[in-house]
Parts: sequence; structure tokens; C-alpha cells
Amino acid sequence: MRLLDEPLPTIEIARRFRVTPSAVSQHLRVLYANGLLARTRDGRQVLYRRTPMGDGLAGASDPTRR
Repeated sequence: MRLLDEPLPTIEIARRFRVTPSAVSQHLRVLYANGLLARTRDGRQVLYRRTPMGDGLAGASDPTRR
């Protein structure tokens, strides 16, 4: 979740972690369903970003935790 300081598509998250997009998609769905991520469509891509609740969990408000 810390990777999502900026909105990113599934394929970019998968590339950065060197895993399949389908594996990332499964995790993103769980995080989205639990209110930790928001998603928006940008053309053919879906971009994911943290919600305020996700920010709190990721320690985004504490710069020493990044």
C-alpha cells in the first residue's frame, strides 16, 4: 500500500513487484473491498490510490515510516 502514494494501474504495480497482474488484481480487490483503496477509470486503465483509511494504515501521515 505504501507504493500507492500516487495513483497507479494494476500493470504498473505488477511490474514494480515482478509478479503477474492477476495476482496484484486479487490483492487490490481485497484492499478496495475493505475501504483501504479507491479506484478510478482513466481510459482503459483502472488507477488505484489509498483512501484516508489506507493512508492511516500505511503510515502515510508519518514521514519517518516511508
